[in-house]
Amino acid sequence: MKYLPSQLVALLQERASKPDSRILVKFLIVLCVLITVYSIFFHVIMLYHEGRNFSWITGIYWTLTVMSTLGFGDITFTSDLGRTFSLFVLLSGVVFLLVMLPFTFIQFFYAPWLEAQAKSRTVRSLPEDTADHIVITGVDPISLSLVDKLKQYNRQYVLVVSDQPVAAALHERGYHVVQGDLDDTQTYRRVQAHNAVLLVVNNADDKINTNVVFTLRELCENTPIVTNASEEESVDILNLAGSTKTFQFTKLLGQSLARRVLGVSMRANVIGRFDQLFIAEVPAMRTQLVGKTLLESRLRELTGVTVVGVWERGHFEVPTPDTLIDLSTVLVLAGTDQQLAVYDEKFGRYDVSDSPVLILGGGRVGRAAAAALKERAVSYRIVEKNARFVREDDDAFVLGSAADLDTLRKAGIEDAPSVIVTTHDDDLNIYLTIYCRRLRPDIQIITRATLDRNISTLHRAGADLVMSYTSLGVTSIMNFLLQDNTLMVSEGLNIFKVQAPKGLAKKTLQESQIRRETGCSVIAINSQGRLMINPLPDAVINERDELILIGSAEAEKCFTETFTQT
Repeated sequence: MKYLPSQLVALLQERASKPDSRILVKFLIVLCVLITVYSIFFHVIMLYHEGRNFSWITGIYWTLTVMSTLGFGDITFTSDLGRTFSLFVLLSGVVFLLVMLPFTFIQFFYAPWLEAQAKSRTVRSLPEDTADHIVITGVDPISLSLVDKLKQYNRQYVLVVSDQPVAAALHERGYHVVQGDLDDTQTYRRVQAHNAVLLVVNNADDKINTNVVFTLRELCENTPIVTNASEEESVDILNLAGSTKTFQFTKLLGQSLARRVLGVSMRANVIGRFDQLFIAEVPAMRTQLVGKTLLESRLRELTGVTVVGVWERGHFEVPTPDTLIDLSTVLVLAGTDQQLAVYDEKFGRYDVSDSPVLILGGGRVGRAAAAALKERAVSYRIVEKNARFVREDDDAFVLGSAADLDTLRKAGIEDAPSVIVTTHDDDLNIYLTIYCRRLRPDIQIITRATLDRNISTLHRAGADLVMSYTSLGVTSIMNFLLQDNTLMVSEGLNIFKVQAPKGLAKKTLQESQIRRETGCSVIAINSQGRLMINPLPDAVINERDELILIGSAEAEKCFTETFTQT
């Protein structure tokens, strides 16, 4: 009830400017006149034709009961004229009361009232003292996942949405939303964009992104603007419009998929860097590490690198000496550039397969993966069913459906070392992953996921590696925002720096029990400007040291609660 006054005000303001709102009033007037006329005729026929006299309220009562088809039967005509009049009143009542009145009421009162109710709940502006928040335009899986990540870091945000129903729906789901036109400077004044720490422009259309960036730059001269470009040609234009950092998430995803192909090599794939410290991923498939525990592999002894985590079909796990390395294991290594080079020399496979890598889908992600493979001199075949994307003069393209066995055989499914599934439809990716796994149980399958919730499903379908479009976008934006103290190397895996807690001073790493208590691993210690990478268990933590740790977002939160708040 407390919203009723604002809803009525919004309703009146909304409908006052529309001539159609008068139709409801006119209809009600016509209906009242009709009831009055029928009541008069009722009295005339009763008095002068049948010789009976009734009160005026009885005439209105009879008219309403007949028009509404209630027909109590307590007052009826006995003459043919009266009964003919009753039929006419009944039929007109069906039209006016049972058909036109509900339609007119819903069209010109109830629907506008619901619209006004939704508008009254949607925020139109933020308080003037709002600052250090993140303004996000565009609603897609990346934007919504970015909001979830910002909540983990207790960062304020606001979603700017132009469509009223979408804004109302997001508001109902608990998001901080402001409704306004994306190309209107006043919209960004109302969300205090000039006080924001970051502006994220993530609409599906590059032209809209360019307009929004240019509009924002008029108001916010120095605020960083991050945007996503769908096409290669749009990058320069967005930068000219004022974008601080322009990503191409589809291109980055294609390159990331290509780097993990077995046909390229088995070298460590660097996914993050923190000063002189490198973080790399390497699949254990087809290496001499398969079937061994971490203790038996002697990786630290032989190469100097530390296994700080393992991915098992999309799930990150903190390793122990007894962790078994199998075909699906992806090792997360930490070390210097030289240590990773030693790993490559001892365990990496540098042979390039003669058979082409199979790419299912010739869209932007598929073409980006093909370009990355071409740079590494790796042959490939692209299966694409849309003739618009197939180049007739390019033998690398195979026109046809990836679900067709003959098409896959023509593309080389029987000999390919790896297959990359790149379509934007997760349902289709699951379908193709299952199909390829049944055709080739020994092939490496690398699959794209658009939504994070489908990652585990794709692994169950048979994918060896799954790269999430949403996670890659969120990781890129968060690294730009948190570039000083935190580095997200992949979804759910962070590198972060903290001042050594007082409770850990003068303790060795083994005595601190950091990994056991929190799930984080200390991968480096910065002691008075000297960086100690992969410190030994007997390394002592001094009071002024800076610890560099790796772990999931939950592990980072656990470390903060366990040590820094004591």
